Amino acid sequence: MSGVKGMNAGEKNRLFVHGETHTRLHKIWESMIARCEYEKHPYFADYGGRGITVCEGWHNYVAFRDWALTHGYGDDLTLDRIKNNKGYNASNCRWVTIKEQQNNKRNNRRLTWNGETKTVTEWAEVTGISKTTIKERLNTGWTVEMALTTPVRRRTRGYRPSAKN
Repeated sequence: MSGVKGMNAGEKNRLFVHGETHTRLHKIWESMIARCEYEKHPYFADYGGRGITVCEGWHNYVAFRDWALTHGYGDDLTLDRIKNNKGYNASNCRWVTIKEQQNNKRNNRRLTWNGETKTVTEWAEVTGISKTTIKERLNTGWTVEMALTTPVRRRTRGYRPSAKN
């Protein structure tokens, strides 16, 4: 057993060397812990400050790493909590693209139309109407159905020379 003198075999050895301190996965783990537990962290208010915790098992990097590697971790993915008001644990976390994670933020505006609920960004992709146009329509009192189904009027701007005689 790798360890430090005086440490009992039953105690967790926080100084265990895994050789992965400078890897991307270790930095993700470190940031997760910091956001939830260190009051001076810039994002503590959005995580630990509102009750988001890291499960006891994931305080051990090796346990977190093993979960990550068996649950789809990839260098192009980010750690995402499925339910934003719950903590970091195996049943509430997944590896997703940045785009997927952006659609799972708690400050997203979600719209329901035809029995489907999506973010404004997702509806923009489906309808071909820009997210700015959808937001502006809703902010000026349009119904969700009108905002998502009314075709965009093409506008011309600037100088348009008149036809020559």
